[in-house]
Amino acid sequence: MTCLELDVNVWAVRQFGDCELGDVRRTRRLVTFAAQVAADPDASTPQQSEGWADCRAAYRLLDQQEVTFEAVVTPHWQQTRARQGGRWLVIGDTTTIDFGAQRNVAGLSAVGNGGGRGFLLHSGLMIDAESEAIVGLAGGVIHYRQPVPKGESFRQRLARDRESRVWGQVIQQVGPPAEGTQFIHLFDRGADNFEVYCHLLLNRGDWVVRAAQLKRRVQVSGEQTRMKDYLGSLPLAGSYDLHLRSTQKQAARIAHLEVRFGNFLMPKPRDAGKFVKECGIAVIGMNVVEVREVDTPPGVQPLHWVLYTSLPIHTFEDAWQAIAYYEKRPLIEEFHKAIKTGCRLEERQYRTTPRLEAVTGVLCVAAVRLLQLRAVARSEPQRPAEHVVPKRWVKVLGSVRRRGKPIRTVRDFFRALAQLGGFLGRKCDGEPGWITLWRGFEKLQLILRGTECYANKCGKC
Repeated sequence: MTCLELDVNVWAVRQFGDCELGDVRRTRRLVTFAAQVAADPDASTPQQSEGWADCRAAYRLLDQQEVTFEAVVTPHWQQTRARQGGRWLVIGDTTTIDFGAQRNVAGLSAVGNGGGRGFLLHSGLMIDAESEAIVGLAGGVIHYRQPVPKGESFRQRLARDRESRVWGQVIQQVGPPAEGTQFIHLFDRGADNFEVYCHLLLNRGDWVVRAAQLKRRVQVSGEQTRMKDYLGSLPLAGSYDLHLRSTQKQAARIAHLEVRFGNFLMPKPRDAGKFVKECGIAVIGMNVVEVREVDTPPGVQPLHWVLYTSLPIHTFEDAWQAIAYYEKRPLIEEFHKAIKTGCRLEERQYRTTPRLEAVTGVLCVAAVRLLQLRAVARSEPQRPAEHVVPKRWVKVLGSVRRRGKPIRTVRDFFRALAQLGGFLGRKCDGEPGWITLWRGFEKLQLILRGTECYANKCGKC
């Protein structure tokens, strides 16, 4: 079942109506502002507002000390985490928010290669493990990169507030699941850190993490060995074929992948940070799944994944399930694309970091809604359209189409919506992406507002 609410006003109340901003009038203003953002997410604040008074009210709201990134997004996080039963994937990753080298905003830090100014945004996106329905964000952190002190020793680096700690901060935000509920965290190589595994273990979270350190020493059957050597000793468990799309660097191909798996103990590193020393965890048991491409065409870099997981792996089917979970990790990249391209966060011209942080919170939730719009079009295509969107929307969208078959299913509705946003709908085009869907949604919102004004003025429905 989709988590999408298409009515922007209802959506804004549900997502931001419980924000604690020190004054109920601020919360009401935030709800109004969020609805305006959702109706036209890639526009600037003046374009989203109804007039100068409305725009000025939004600026005053974002200037309030209580209106922070965390205060704005906390109700959404809480709704997302409130799962009762089932299995849920929490996909975590960091993206760079770069406002450009010329932005003279106090508080922004160097990003990228040092030429940009901005911050790092680390998020945890929760989806249904079975249906892939996007639930929302389960946590998030804004981090300002600090320059590395000159002459810093390895032990001094472990003692200070390092960038890698954002993984643990979001895991702590997500917290332990309810009884009978399972959270599985999916991370890329940046999370291959003993401290991260400690946070996951203490919060009763499972994980699938791509390994970065294959030279680390692990314990297997009571003996120490390097992970790289252990992988070389694992027997073949099975194989499967993966269809890879073409990229700028290589043509499309079918990759033949071999799968191996085993279990091991990861001991606490000799040099560990303060959290690891104090949490009391000396060794962590987990499984490893290796995916290696064979018979690779000449000149092509073969695929090679090594995944660490807390999930039980006893058969090839178990290993394949862990791999399938990890293959869903690119959804967090789609979220990053939605917030940067769909909501144009990096083009916001606010002149203070508190304003930028607060509007980032609003846009994060709006970006989730954008992803849900695309997901429902693909996950429930044959469901009757009127079960998902208001009947009036289906009628209005059908009336503005010049030609085409009647709108009966969800697929019919969203393809018609995308065509309103520039989607051509040819046989070779496949299904519409979220950008054309969102453009069509913006146009439909304007049409609906026009028909509402006409109905109110003339007494017609």
